[in-house]
Amino acid sequence: MIKKLIRKILGVRSAEQTPREPVILKAKEHGIDRSLVSPNAIRVTQTLQEAGFQAFIVGGAVRDLLTGVKPKDFDIATNATPEQVKRLFRRAFIIGRRFQIVHVMFGQELLEVTTFRGASNGQVQKDAHGRVLSDNHFGEQHEDAARRDFTVNAMYYDPASETVLDYHNGISDIRRKTLRIIGVPEARFREDPVRMLRVVRFAAKLQFSIDQSTRAPIAVMAPLINNVPAARLFDEMLKLLTSGHAMACLQQLRSEGLHHGTLPLLDVVLEQPMGEKFVKLALSNTDERVRQGKTVSPSFLFASLLWHQVLEKWEAYKAAGEFPIPALHQAADDVLMAQTDALAIQRRIASDMRDIWAMQPRFEKRAGKAPYKMLEHQRLRAGYDFLLLRCESGELDPALGEWWTGFMHGDNAERERLIQQKLRLPAHSAGGADAKSGAARKRKPRKRGPRRTGTGNNES
Repeated sequence: MIKKLIRKILGVRSAEQTPREPVILKAKEHGIDRSLVSPNAIRVTQTLQEAGFQAFIVGGAVRDLLTGVKPKDFDIATNATPEQVKRLFRRAFIIGRRFQIVHVMFGQELLEVTTFRGASNGQVQKDAHGRVLSDNHFGEQHEDAARRDFTVNAMYYDPASETVLDYHNGISDIRRKTLRIIGVPEARFREDPVRMLRVVRFAAKLQFSIDQSTRAPIAVMAPLINNVPAARLFDEMLKLLTSGHAMACLQQLRSEGLHHGTLPLLDVVLEQPMGEKFVKLALSNTDERVRQGKTVSPSFLFASLLWHQVLEKWEAYKAAGEFPIPALHQAADDVLMAQTDALAIQRRIASDMRDIWAMQPRFEKRAGKAPYKMLEHQRLRAGYDFLLLRCESGELDPALGEWWTGFMHGDNAERERLIQQKLRLPAHSAGGADAKSGAARKRKPRKRGPRRTGTGNNES
């Protein structure tokens, strides 16, 4: 309070309030390939500029363009308010509570348009731990640059003039391959603890080093992540795991001390010796799909990461006398419930995860009509890919995966041949479904005694 009063009396302004002249880089200096820029992003900036507003491509898109990488997403920063932006575009929607933004849609492409954020002046609503809860304060471009998280994300690109505005030596940090937070690291991490996860994700993805002053507070401040809403943590974890560098991200989280106690999922992934190979294969396959531009199923990814925890509980329930299928469902419930407190896994994703897990013992039933019924399952492809992952990791005999590959791609004659052949596989944890079904076929019917007659309800 005293410091604020002194500043008010003396007219002293904070670093966020002090105008800072940017370094202006022309096309020859920054070397951005304009063909990598989304035409729709250019269209949005042009529309805003023609309406009399400032408008720039900003953030990670500029960072990627400066490193010669085609960005996946384009964000726009402007001095127009959300309402003014919305009026300029047919498909525009204002969203957000903590800070309002506008989503502008062009077909399947979504562009995020934000108004320049202003200095907080101590008026920002925060919780008891210092995390910002509401922050709809608009301001000038230099203030907006100071409010961004890392120097490499605080540059502005104007497609019309092909110039880059750099307020915090971000271009220098890109050339030095260094991640450095803007402002006092402790204060910035307290405002938004997710920044600790973001710096790790960027370091692994970009193969940048973390500046020592930025890294130093992380180990001590890691518990603040527990104060972040579960839904936001889930979103950040999904970005981390679908970054194309998932394993590197998890290893970086471990090295920074962000895996213990903060995210139970990471404890599971990084500390399960039985499933280490399985997890590495799952993440490696995910990274490869991302590099090839293919879609990644969050349900398949999280089902893979949590599988060996499910497997452990499944075995425990069966050892306690529970039948295999009910035991599997109970194990799935336990694991998902344990993760819900930390990660708000969406109900649809959790349902798909259950389906993938529940299909696994059914793959071992290859007699009669059971395989044909599996072909009708809407999640067959995901369950089959999961089965192949288990075979590749050594959890199951590879012959089981080969059998299903032949059955799924074969004609009717080939399918009948596969069903008839005497393929013997080691019994799996489901209790050896094939062996049990074979025994059931050979079992002689019991001799029934004479039927009783009576008027009572014998079904009770």
